[in-house]
Amino acid sequence: MPVLLLMISLLFSCGLANAADTYRKVQVVEPFIELHTGPGRGYPVFYVIDRSEWIEIVKRRTDWFKIISTDGTTGWAHQLQLERTLDPEGKKTQFTQVTQNQFAQRNAEVGVMGGDMNGAQTATLYGAYNFTANLSTELSFMQAVGSFSNNLITNVNLLHQAFPEWRYSPFFALGMGNIKTTPRATLVQAEDRSDLLAHVGLGMYAYVSRRFALRAEYNRYVVFSSDDDNEDIKEWKIGLVTFF
Repeated sequence: MPVLLLMISLLFSCGLANAADTYRKVQVVEPFIELHTGPGRGYPVFYVIDRSEWIEIVKRRTDWFKIISTDGTTGWAHQLQLERTLDPEGKKTQFTQVTQNQFAQRNAEVGVMGGDMNGAQTATLYGAYNFTANLSTELSFMQAVGSFSNNLITNVNLLHQAFPEWRYSPFFALGMGNIKTTPRATLVQAEDRSDLLAHVGLGMYAYVSRRFALRAEYNRYVVFSSDDDNEDIKEWKIGLVTFF
């Protein structure tokens, strides 16, 4: 699904952008530091900063840091090189490492997921705020594309995570929202519908590394149709999460 791939790309960029340390100035104490044109060893070295020079760190992408030299040259250096620099107090430079414990104590998260809802392919984007390590609320938007209709579902969920400190952490969810159904049939005259729905769900987080985790879940919905013919819908999905 092209839309889901775009959402994952945006999420990945978001996660990398939020992996930054506080901007700071450090001094080179090794013979030199090599600057690359981009954040990776595949990018060529184009500049060398000599010993005793001061540099400013302005951005982080995983283990690569964007830095500015005293003459204004901008490039990327690996964390291993910058760990051998000194801060203004003469102490060895250290960088924050995002850990599983920080995932358990996160304040917020965003994620993208893909799955299946009664045979229709789904793409979901959501954001969540954690009241405590165990309890959070989230707002989600899901697009479901089926053979006979398209559905747009907006949900507000309450999620309980009993063991947030576990690497593989189960959760339980309750939620309610709205489903807008747009028929795709062309042989009969059909109208768009908008109905309330509620659901219960079970799922699991799996912490991966740095600011990323996987999330899988199974949901069961009840759609309160306007014609009093309530509908039962089952959904499963899996996706990628980044946290703050």
